[in-house]
Amino acid sequence: MSALTGTRAATVADLDAIMALERASFPADAWSAAMMREELASPHGWYVVVEEVGRVIGYAGLRAPRGATDADIQTITIASGARGRGRGRALLITLLDEAAGRGVRNVFLEVRADNPVAQKLYASEGFTEVGRRPRYYQPDGVDAMVMKLDLPGWAARPGGARDQAISRGHGDAAAPGPVLAGTPVLRNADAADAGACT
Repeated sequence: MSALTGTRAATVADLDAIMALERASFPADAWSAAMMREELASPHGWYVVVEEVGRVIGYAGLRAPRGATDADIQTITIASGARGRGRGRALLITLLDEAAGRGVRNVFLEVRADNPVAQKLYASEGFTEVGRRPRYYQPDGVDAMVMKLDLPGWAARPGGARDQAISRGHGDAAAPGPVLAGTPVLRNADAADAGACT
């Protein structure tokens, strides 16, 4: 990890910085501060933030209750000026590694049907569409694409995106653990680093 950029477990102390990104990325349907605080404090969730020069430029969240075999990716968001550098993929891999460490077998997410960039990222990691939620995203009435990943299959893939991320120098961001070198609504502010996820 460079001295300027790092990924670490999020805490309630990060709420203001996360909410600033949340509101900028999802002006029509941002979560409330109370909802985000609850997510950050929940024992069933696990959130991480990405910092650059001491400023939070991205965050991502996973809901994976201990002992459950299913998990949901809640959100992946990168600030607009920091997209296009692989950070969205690194955050996704970080969440998948954490889910694997919790014994999860299936990971689900919802992504806007009008967000092909995020859809392409998820498909490249092995997610497949398993359903649709009509007019799920309000107020604009956009469908949600429900996607699912077989996590043991993903973890066993040789030469997959996780290995590529490590070889590109994102290994610290992909490593599991509490310190690293948001209802499942994947708004996905460019998970692929073009924008916001879910």
